[in-house]
Amino acid sequence: MSNISYPSNQGRLYFFNFSPWRMMQIEPFFYAPNNKKIICRDLDDAIKKGLGDNSNIFIYGIKRLKRVEEFAKKKGIDIYRIEDAFIRSVALGSGFAKPYSLGIDSRGVYFNPKKSSDLEHMLQNYRFSKELLDRAKRVREMVIESKFSKYNHLAHVNLNIDRDRYQKIILVTGQVEDDMSIKYGAFGLNNSDLLEIVKKNNPDAFIIYKPHPDVLSGNRIGDVPKEITDRYANLVVTNISIDSAISASDEVHTLTSGAGFDALLREKKVFTYGMPFYAGWGLTVDYRECKRRTRKISLDELVAVSLILYPRYISPKTEKFCEVEQTLIELKEEQERYFNDRLYRYGVNLKGYILPRGRKILRAILKPFKLKI
Repeated sequence: MSNISYPSNQGRLYFFNFSPWRMMQIEPFFYAPNNKKIICRDLDDAIKKGLGDNSNIFIYGIKRLKRVEEFAKKKGIDIYRIEDAFIRSVALGSGFAKPYSLGIDSRGVYFNPKKSSDLEHMLQNYRFSKELLDRAKRVREMVIESKFSKYNHLAHVNLNIDRDRYQKIILVTGQVEDDMSIKYGAFGLNNSDLLEIVKKNNPDAFIIYKPHPDVLSGNRIGDVPKEITDRYANLVVTNISIDSAISASDEVHTLTSGAGFDALLREKKVFTYGMPFYAGWGLTVDYRECKRRTRKISLDELVAVSLILYPRYISPKTEKFCEVEQTLIELKEEQERYFNDRLYRYGVNLKGYILPRGRKILRAILKPFKLKI
């Protein structure tokens, strides 16, 4: 058993906006001896189940639960919001792959620039030791060596582009268009808008467009019409890793995508048109401003917070708490099995195809009963 523990896991934990399958996936992140984990439909349900002293509240995502939040404030109960962190799994979360890291935030959600989060607070205020920054450098080297990003199931491919014909090569990253990071952080822009802006500002560049893997899988929305990609992109890449696309590029342009963070790790020039968590700190070229973010930070400081201090990690093998380094080592082993074991890969991909579609059918059936799955 790891000696890592979290005070927020003590006592009675009440979970809102959680389906049973999601609770099963992330339950290891909330381990503590003798605690009790309780899924609640609403405030009345939670009160019936004992919500009160010695309780913590966890809400999945950014969804506002006004009555729950007012009750918590009145009673002095802590609220934590939960989202995937930045190196998550081999396969897609939308394909029911278990996460190996989460952001569990007492202030807000890291992708919402309208309100501070624990991640932003640390970037703005944390005093970094040399030991931590040395560790952050080693972690970044591990990520780059393994070619990791949030999802890690796509093949690494060398893109051969005739660089002599173009002023520069730009990667434009697509996103899931109904994703909350777009709703809260992209200021009304979508994937098509981004492509048009980048082409207008860089008419002599070779533009690569990479759709989001969740969109390519059919699990989420965000397709850009072919007439748009034909007009504004020189190349659309699909079944290759984000590392491969970044490696082929001089610059990465994005709304709020985590691919911009991946590109910073690889020391590429990054342009943001929304306000992702890594923007506003002097590391990116930003078209927006967040007035709370007044500090200039180094890349190692960004890594120290985003990959070491902020996320909560579990071991892919044991599902026990661990440090980021152990997760990276074991994730690499799992990725190699995925790439090299055809039967294992087929099973993962089949699950990722069948389960999301089955879930949609069950949701439609259970909708009249207001049950979450």
